Amino acid sequence: MPFQVSPGVSISEIDLTTVIPAVSSTTGAIAGRFDWGPVDLRVLVDSEETLTRQFYKPNSNTAAAYFTAANFLAYGNSLFVVRVKNEANNATSSGNTGVRILNDDDYDNNFSTGTGGAATSWVAKYPGSLGNSLKVSICQSNAAFSNVVLSSTFSFTAGSQTVTTSANVAPTVAVGDSLVHANSTVAINVVVDTMAATGRSLTVKKAPTVEDLGAASLTTTAGHITRRWEYFNFFNAAPGTSSFAARLGGANDELHIAVVDEDGDITGVKGQVIERFEAASKASDALFPDGTNAFYKEVINNRSNWVWWAGHDPQLGITGTPVATQTFTASSTLPQTTSMSGGDNGGNPSNAELINGYDLFESAEDVDVSLILGAAANQTVATHIINNICETRLDCIVCLSPEEADVVNNSTYVGKEREDIVEFRNTLPSTSYAVLDSTWKYQYDKYNDVFRYIPSNGDTAGLMVRTDTTRDPWYSPAGFNRGNIKNVAKLAFNPRKADRDELYKSGINPIVTFPGQGTVLFGDKTLLAKPSAFDRINVRRLFIVLEKAISTAAKFTLFEFNDAFTRAQFRNLVEPFLRDVQGRRGITDFRVVCDETNNTGEVIDRNEFIGDIYIKPARSINFIQLNFIAVRTGVDFEEIVGKF
Repeated sequence: MPFQVSPGVSISEIDLTTVIPAVSSTTGAIAGRFDWGPVDLRVLVDSEETLTRQFYKPNSNTAAAYFTAANFLAYGNSLFVVRVKNEANNATSSGNTGVRILNDDDYDNNFSTGTGGAATSWVAKYPGSLGNSLKVSICQSNAAFSNVVLSSTFSFTAGSQTVTTSANVAPTVAVGDSLVHANSTVAINVVVDTMAATGRSLTVKKAPTVEDLGAASLTTTAGHITRRWEYFNFFNAAPGTSSFAARLGGANDELHIAVVDEDGDITGVKGQVIERFEAASKASDALFPDGTNAFYKEVINNRSNWVWWAGHDPQLGITGTPVATQTFTASSTLPQTTSMSGGDNGGNPSNAELINGYDLFESAEDVDVSLILGAAANQTVATHIINNICETRLDCIVCLSPEEADVVNNSTYVGKEREDIVEFRNTLPSTSYAVLDSTWKYQYDKYNDVFRYIPSNGDTAGLMVRTDTTRDPWYSPAGFNRGNIKNVAKLAFNPRKADRDELYKSGINPIVTFPGQGTVLFGDKTLLAKPSAFDRINVRRLFIVLEKAISTAAKFTLFEFNDAFTRAQFRNLVEPFLRDVQGRRGITDFRVVCDETNNTGEVIDRNEFIGDIYIKPARSINFIQLNFIAVRTGVDFEEIVGKF
């Protein structure tokens, strides 16, 4: 019992309820080229919709990685995606092509105090040309929200988009503003499209009609035209003084921000408002009524999915100071609207860049994955994944496909595809932690209305996920029961029986389209060259699950005493788990040895603990022999059964 100085009752609690936990075997991982989204960062996606929202639609440069990921997600719902670095640049409000912000950590470490460019107020959230479609508009005052134009007389003509003015309207009207004229007899509302360099005339998006003007033409005098911010109707009221600022003696700290898809590349609709932030503050210490940070820099950085703050626009006046007794006065009465430019998609990533992306899955302590998708990985990248990730972690499998040139339009002569696939396999190491299929598939790209060839390893990994869901990891994912592949228009290479024989001898799993029966994964080998139970996918995945689950539970034996009680506790932990796996047809028999025979005095003195777990794995059927024996009419079957 615990030590006590004086008489009393001490309560202790001992937990002997430890069990073998369930472990994940369905989470995938992929690294590849995408033209939007964070770079060099693991992002967990659960569907094709989430993949598209985070990494955008595919194109000819990104299709292999995108559809490999999407094909996997057609079977499962857990995939870590890494967009690899490829020297792409972020769009900026100044068109500065030298800005590259990879992800949130990169921004926080290197750009959170501004990009250093005086003209740059905003930077697209991610590198890529998609950011060029963005526009950011700030309404920083009541006057910028709506004001009466007093500097000019406006002349409108029915049917004409040109409006003439008596004075330079550039200081008081901006492109995108609405001009609203209202009196007792007529009401018009037109949107400014362009302004002449002299500022003496402007064009509107839609010409007014006679009904609008009440006559063939209309000339207004000062005070009859009200200009409104382009996004006037998206906000409830003009920016003013926040309640937080008012309590501390500040004034005019509020501003509104609209983030817009100016070119329509994001939403498909030009000028679509995709984000709006109402009543943010110019004050660095301002808070919303709910207690969250109201400083517009932090509002944008924390809540926007499209832009980063990169610097204070001088036209906003004083910004970034504490609110107490501060009156915030803007330098301009017009909204500050800037279009983004300078973003680009970079080039195809190098082998080194792809390897760096996959290396984010190197540590089992940092991320739990079971299936790595090779996408269009070549021999260099594939070998690195095998040797430096899978063979190091020992808890995941990489699924690979041959290189595109091996199977797509490679019919120089009969058997050329088969020869090139085998040659590619021979450049890879022998391992039970890799699976190689035989082809690329031709599938429909709904985003671009074209068909594309895509590597099949996303489907191969997906079949393993579906097998886990419908059965268990130790079932084979191949064959007509569980190996049917989705979304196939045709195969780049559909191997015949002679081809399949040669491929299978080299550890390559054929994918075959059978007329009327669909496209099927028709093999379940790993790339292990030596004859072994581990040359089958189901056995390798069985041991991954057993090792992962039992080792997770065994960690709680660390720092206990190596005595009979601890050893019995370990056996009582493992044996029920293995009996359950045996009942679910994963193993045919097992034995757990953890006693004084393998935990000798010498082992105990080295502070070690040994548990030997013997497993007889269940085997999948790869070959069926059917014998049809004809006999004479008068023969007794008992005399001949089993004799041939």
